[in-house]
Amino acid sequence: MKNKQIYFRLVTLILLVLISIGLFMTYQTYGNWQFALTLRGKKLLAFVIVGLLTSFSTISFQTITQSHFLTPSILGFDSLYVLVQTTLFFYFGQTPTHPMMMFGLNVGLMVIFSVILFGFLLRKESQDLFLLLMIGMVIGTFFRSVSTFLQVLMDPNEYDKLQGKLFASFSNVDVSLLYMVIPIVIGIILLFWIVSPTLDVFHLGTCQAINLGINVQRFRWFILFLISLSVALSTALIGPITFLGFIVANITYQILPVYKHRYLFVSSALLSILMLVLGQFLVEHIFHMNTTLSVVIEFSGGVYFIWKLLSERGKTLQ
Repeated sequence: MKNKQIYFRLVTLILLVLISIGLFMTYQTYGNWQFALTLRGKKLLAFVIVGLLTSFSTISFQTITQSHFLTPSILGFDSLYVLVQTTLFFYFGQTPTHPMMMFGLNVGLMVIFSVILFGFLLRKESQDLFLLLMIGMVIGTFFRSVSTFLQVLMDPNEYDKLQGKLFASFSNVDVSLLYMVIPIVIGIILLFWIVSPTLDVFHLGTCQAINLGINVQRFRWFILFLISLSVALSTALIGPITFLGFIVANITYQILPVYKHRYLFVSSALLSILMLVLGQFLVEHIFHMNTTLSVVIEFSGGVYFIWKLLSERGKTLQ
């Protein structure tokens, strides 16, 4: 694809994002701009942070795994988040806990879990990455089983309150947490941007990357750590959104069929923000808050996943 076509499509995405943000921030404010900047501005900041973390981490994860069907959630992060929340509610109930402490606990446990898993599995054998994915799926199932067991034993009132924390929500995000993670998010994005040329080489395959002098083992470990931190921050902030990264990454590959990750990163981030902003606009003004943004994304992502799976199977049979 020529550079002019790439720039045209990126500029188009930027304009769509700006239009959607303007519509989201100004629709039915009735001149009460303070209300819009306070409530909708908080959501918009969360959209940008989650969109950046989700898009960058998913694109990178799919590159090192050489599969467009995998997402970081396959490593069990969503299940671990549910387990942590369930365990805290089971043992402490509604005991007041500082939001910063809860956020740090969620992020810390997810990152520690991933570091232990990567350190144990990512050795010099060529099949370790696939073993990592398989064990991640098994551990995710185990976490869900333990969470379900604790929820069955839980008081019905506590269980009802717990359900509100197990689904992604942009309405109840703590603004102080958003401001706190901004420097961390900027650092993560810069690191992804710096190593993007190396990710470009991984499109050629692992053997080619080794032949070109890349320390594949160390680079994988570093990228998986960045992905783990990104997913942990995003999940701890607003809750698990399994299919968001899958949707924006695969649409990005169709819009920009290129190998350069810097273009892919920018395009997927814009798509992610656009989807979140328009999705929240539909939830608030079309569905009148009868559903949540996470439900809309999960349903759309599930349908899109099945469609893509069937379409790829059709191509294989041909």
